[in-house]
Amino acid sequence: MKQIVVISGKGGTGKTVITASFAALADKKVLADCDVDAADLHLLLQPDVLQRSEFKSGVTAFIDKDVCVECGRCRELCRFNAINEDFIVDPISCEGCAFCHYVCPVEAVEMKENIAGEWFVSNTRFGTMVHAKLGVAQENSGKLVSLVRKKAKELAEKEEGEWIIIDGSPGIGCPVIASLSGVDCALVVTEPTLSGLHDAVRVIEVARHFGILTKVVINKYDLNPDMSEQIIDACSKNDAEVIGKIGFNKAVVNAMIQGKTIIEGDDEKIKDEVTSIWESLKQKI
Repeated sequence: MKQIVVISGKGGTGKTVITASFAALADKKVLADCDVDAADLHLLLQPDVLQRSEFKSGVTAFIDKDVCVECGRCRELCRFNAINEDFIVDPISCEGCAFCHYVCPVEAVEMKENIAGEWFVSNTRFGTMVHAKLGVAQENSGKLVSLVRKKAKELAEKEEGEWIIIDGSPGIGCPVIASLSGVDCALVVTEPTLSGLHDAVRVIEVARHFGILTKVVINKYDLNPDMSEQIIDACSKNDAEVIGKIGFNKAVVNAMIQGKTIIEGDDEKIKDEVTSIWESLKQKI
């Protein structure tokens, strides 16, 4: 069983569109959407949710008014001013440090785990998908990514799958590192812009730090051929082979409007470009 993660140094490069296309091309696979802060793979794959579970992370203080003697010790020592004059904790201001819990003389403060989001196991027209949604202003997206990947691996083993195809987060932060951990190959999707070049090099360096085989695809390469050549040169210097280029094509937009992948669209040229990338990727791993 091989694990491939599709990542990008910045948002908007076409990462999810390519991941969805791989889902249409691969056999015996499980899909994992690890872009938990702004998941959108489900928009193309229209999953039917089979299992829904809460994701708990972090803690918030709660004061039991039946036990509290209103001595004011917790309010005095809370550096975040999260406890009001009625001895009610503001969950937005509370950082979960638990200091109030330890200093309360009557043990009236309880630390309760937060419900920080949800994760799902769903069925799509291309097979099983594990995905998640982090709550607004919640933390520990990396922990949720690790949970999604764990469940995806368990399902792949159960279904005797050959591939786990992961839609990773953009950037180089904690969820990206959690998406990269232990995969067989990272496919970096970039675009021919200065920011695309800069951020692609950053995420390639992160993947290289973890010793992960890294390949690159340049999306919409023909919009700026000179910059595409600069990206190819930069990737070569960073031991990241460019295995494919995808031209700008309005057929991609038309397919997305219809809720389809590139492979399900009508344009043979771009279908061939993406299929060639998938076949090349399989051979490289």
